[in-house]
Amino acid sequence: MSSFLVPHFTLLTPHHVLPTNLRENFCLQQPLPLPHERLQCTTSTSQSTTNNYRPAVILPGLGNNSGDYQKLEQTLNDKYGVPTVVAKVSRLDWFRNAAGLVDPNYWRGTLQPRPVLDWYLKRVDDAVQQAKDLSQGQDASISLIGHSAGGWLARLYLEEFEMSQHVSLLLTLGTPHNPPPKGTPGVIDQTRGLLDYVEKNCSKAVYTPQLKYVCIAGRYIQGAPLLGKSNAISKAEFAVPEGEGVDMNPESETSSSSSTLRARIVGQGYKQVCGEAQVWGDGVVPEVSAHLDGALNICLDGVYHSPVGSDDALRPWYGSPAVLDQWIQHLLH
Repeated sequence: MSSFLVPHFTLLTPHHVLPTNLRENFCLQQPLPLPHERLQCTTSTSQSTTNNYRPAVILPGLGNNSGDYQKLEQTLNDKYGVPTVVAKVSRLDWFRNAAGLVDPNYWRGTLQPRPVLDWYLKRVDDAVQQAKDLSQGQDASISLIGHSAGGWLARLYLEEFEMSQHVSLLLTLGTPHNPPPKGTPGVIDQTRGLLDYVEKNCSKAVYTPQLKYVCIAGRYIQGAPLLGKSNAISKAEFAVPEGEGVDMNPESETSSSSSTLRARIVGQGYKQVCGEAQVWGDGVVPEVSAHLDGALNICLDGVYHSPVGSDDALRPWYGSPAVLDQWIQHLLH
């Protein structure tokens, strides 16, 4: 499994423009609402007792546990009337993946998801069955919401489990869908071949009335190369850590050097995923890696990768209320 180790950041400005050649289907280039606007937004929609929306199952990302998604689960249930189940995963569960170390394919970079990840897929299958029990009628469909690695694990689930026939939507949040490029100096496949397997053996993304793939990427911070100058660095559009008393003035030498360092650190993480450092991403997964050919691909400004270390006002993640408002419609139709 991949291990993306980057610090947490606080957004300076969400007003970024994605280069045209990186756009897939479309990008939502709207900044997140200001804090006082978010308060209005969170009360704009209320649950209707007449809504019979299809249930949703949340698939946790690498290293996350079910509790990290409690607020998102509650919001979907209480505010939007979407019956929601989170696959039961603890942080300790992820140590089960160490079983892959004894497989020679791990060291060759040709590791396959099963049986190493059977424990996770079984938890997903249990959650899907629970969601099916919540649905109205035998033929009711289900939505899968895969966060980070949960997104490509959802693709594997769709391929190999019978209950997947009830899934009509796969919505991924900051998922590294694409395997890293081969032969790029300094790039090591942190999944040890897992994403290669998914790309070769799982069905291609589609957007049809029967099954819809929606892939959402965040644009929280732009990376920078480890050495040399970068156009991005001079824009002073990076994040700075909270509580360090950094001068927020873009002209400040302290602010500039701090932002540059963090952009370089994040850039090295991005490089391990997509082969390039100077790209936009959510602080962990580059935008270009979070989209799939054939899917409805969306990018959201100012969105951080994980619920861990997030802040709804300063560092919103994909499940924060103001961000959720921008993709909830896919669960309701």
